[in-house]
Amino acid sequence: MARLTGTRPPAAHRWGCTAAAFHLLLLTVQAAQKADLGGDATAATINHSLTLLQRLQELLQNGNSSDSVLRVRTAASDEAKVFHTHQLLLSLQSEVFEGLLRNQSVITLHEPPETAALFEKFIRYLYCGGVSLLLHQAIPLHQLASKYRVWGLQRGVADYMRSHLASESSQGHVVGWYHYAARIGDVALQESCLQFLAWNLSSVLGSADWASVSVELLLLLLERSDLVLHSELELYTAVEAWLARRQPGDAVAERVLRAIRYPMIAPSQLFRLQTQSAVLARHYGAVQDLLFQAFQFHAASPLHFAKYFDVNCSMFLPRNYLAPSWGSQWVINNPARDDRSTSFQTQLGPSSHDAGKRVTWNVLFSPRWLPVSLRPVYSDSVSSAIQPVRIEDGRPRLVVTPATSSPDFAGVSFQKTVLVGVRQQGRVFIKHAYSFHQSSDETADFLAHADLQKRTSEYLIDNALHLHIIIKPVYHSLIKVKK
Repeated sequence: MARLTGTRPPAAHRWGCTAAAFHLLLLTVQAAQKADLGGDATAATINHSLTLLQRLQELLQNGNSSDSVLRVRTAASDEAKVFHTHQLLLSLQSEVFEGLLRNQSVITLHEPPETAALFEKFIRYLYCGGVSLLLHQAIPLHQLASKYRVWGLQRGVADYMRSHLASESSQGHVVGWYHYAARIGDVALQESCLQFLAWNLSSVLGSADWASVSVELLLLLLERSDLVLHSELELYTAVEAWLARRQPGDAVAERVLRAIRYPMIAPSQLFRLQTQSAVLARHYGAVQDLLFQAFQFHAASPLHFAKYFDVNCSMFLPRNYLAPSWGSQWVINNPARDDRSTSFQTQLGPSSHDAGKRVTWNVLFSPRWLPVSLRPVYSDSVSSAIQPVRIEDGRPRLVVTPATSSPDFAGVSFQKTVLVGVRQQGRVFIKHAYSFHQSSDETADFLAHADLQKRTSEYLIDNALHLHIIIKPVYHSLIKVKK
């Protein structure tokens, strides 16, 4: 057992090589192994790395040949957790520990309770290079890795967080991870969390996560047109609950309420909100102009309305609504087998003036469509009659077209969005979304990286492809808007 003094005990001499020397030794051994093997067909490698890891674990557990001591204290407790460690192993993994242990063998570390609770797990990683963790442990373990500059662990925890956004959690975790990523400046993790929240917003609205959404995150979500939810009314109801719970200042409340797209809510529902919503009654003056404009939008024909108002702004752009009037779900069993087709109807547009008008859509799915560059080429030459084509050369294709054209389509274009549901940790969520350009019937990158031939493909749920096709009517200003 190491002596708890300020000088280096004799055991340190047994571990006295530097991190650089130890690394050089490993490289020398690996090079010698390769040289020994050469081209001999009888050569083999003996691997006892698991035994080595076990012995390293025993070193930490029993404190054998320890030459350094870490004392971890928290402000909430007078007691310290003591770890008998080895300078060489800590210095190999962390430049911070290398500096701290350079002139002393006993150091006291001050940690908040959440990171102190995981310090033993953190130290075990430094010895063994592996760690198991749960959702609620991700942030404190990432904090420890960042503080002590253990970059491999930091990257590993961030990757874990990005791959477990869809995991079930009674308290919710994605919103907390987003706020943490924003605080530390991890843009990749921040964007992954934001995209997950946008594409799976309906499930978030009913979870414990929703109450912890910050003002900044809420405003970021409300400005997005790719939110996936049942309807704009569902979003308003959730925002109303958030405002009632958080009680922000009037300026924040008014910014939030003005981000709701009221023209996407039917007049009957708008009337009900005006008479029953306490939040709307309190801030009615701040959104009165938007409500009046929404009623005008529903009352007039879109062509007439577009003469006087700018309908190209976000207020008149639908989000990705899952209600039947906006699209249809399509489950394709055994999608790698052959071509499929389906049809469905949507409302011509969000305006009540178009409420009784329907558009029929035809959808074609092909699992192995070949682009022109890969299609067989026929020739008169006997030696090159047909170019061989493999099934795997094709790629999935989805084509969405209106069954007929109509004069009612004047001033309206249709954006198409295809959502792909996947299953992760037993939960179904939206992980992929494909949007078609207004002038196109398909998107070039649809399922470009999907391997539908494999039953284990992440794109399949019980060997079925789960799609939801959304049609978003977009009105255009035909006449220059009056100033």
